[in-house]
Amino acid sequence: MAATDPKTRSGTPPLVERAPQRALGERELIVLMALLMSLQAFGIDSMLPALGVMAQELVATGNDRQLVIGAYFLGAGIGAFFPGAFADRFGRRPILFLGLLSYIVLSLACALVTDFETIVALRFIQGITCAGLSVVPAAIVRDHVGGDRMARMMSLIMMIFLLVPILAPAIGQGIMMVAGWRAIFGAMAVMGLGVGAWVWWRLPETLAAENKQEIDPRTILRNMWTALSTRGAIGYVVGSALVFGSLFGFLNSSQQLIGETFGANEYFALIFGAAVVGMVVANFTNSRIVERFGARRVGHTALLAFILISALQVWSASQAPQSLLEFIVLMSLAMATLGFVGANFSSIAMQPFFHIAGAASSGQTAVRMSTGAILGSSIGYLFDGTAVPLASAMLSCGLLALAAVLFSERGRLFGRRVEGP
Repeated sequence: MAATDPKTRSGTPPLVERAPQRALGERELIVLMALLMSLQAFGIDSMLPALGVMAQELVATGNDRQLVIGAYFLGAGIGAFFPGAFADRFGRRPILFLGLLSYIVLSLACALVTDFETIVALRFIQGITCAGLSVVPAAIVRDHVGGDRMARMMSLIMMIFLLVPILAPAIGQGIMMVAGWRAIFGAMAVMGLGVGAWVWWRLPETLAAENKQEIDPRTILRNMWTALSTRGAIGYVVGSALVFGSLFGFLNSSQQLIGETFGANEYFALIFGAAVVGMVVANFTNSRIVERFGARRVGHTALLAFILISALQVWSASQAPQSLLEFIVLMSLAMATLGFVGANFSSIAMQPFFHIAGAASSGQTAVRMSTGAILGSSIGYLFDGTAVPLASAMLSCGLLALAAVLFSERGRLFGRRVEGP
């Protein structure tokens, strides 16, 4: 990108100036960023139907099976602190390739384990080393656009990304029927190889030369501190961490809830997919309306709706016995609101940090993922055979998220949208 072209920062010209072959357009960029992020989702959601079998074969008891998911989440949260700073210095492509290589190699290693402790350790390491697959795509998008246009693009990315949680459990269940749970990790490696080939041939470097940062601990810490201490951003980082922490709690305990509490294990993939559909619809809707109404107005409305639906879920779960239909309908609606919260809160939080997009994305993703992982594991471990702990946690997290947003907005909601530089 030319430093003298003012349109580069607003995203009005083509998304890249050079490309290996023809120019990379917005649609291809959206799909490619979604696929990079979806590798993480596939590595989590394809495991869900296999947790019971894995627990039996690798000798895990009680809620310990959830650590296969929780360890990956926690590793991804811790690991997210690092790739952004290196992406701001060496570029986006090298960090993506390191993450992809780790994803492929450690997936194959997980397929060969013989004890539960080893697979938990490998999943934790995989989460750390693959964190760039979640961090760098947001920085690449921020390299091109800002403001509500970024929110629109992130919504489209999330819409495609969320197709993976819908399909992954069914894919995992199908693989298990043919080749066992270990082959799921083989499928992860194949997916990583395919997406890596696409990145190699089609994605040019997007970091502008004038935005490169030095690898200096003081510079890195200063950039991350700026991204996490700016009042207008931190409330949205914490708020999204809280509400998505409750979602991670659902992911951790979903196999037990659906399979044991409601006795529908054979329909797990279908039911889980149905719960995620709302997020896909929400992200598509958000991409159509956010530039008209603004990320703040849409995101704030969605958070208030999440709190209301969570309160209804608490009431429903407290009525013994809660029906599976009630649980899934309310869970689907709650997840739909998160479809609006995720893209809009992320875009608002990244808005001030064009010049340090990598470090900002890294620090913010680390806080979201680490907080979400710890909350999700804690909520999952509260599973008592009912949906009451999950529903109560969702309501509590929603209220705390509202307080965080009010802090950033100085006590006022539904503010006017702010365009990017």
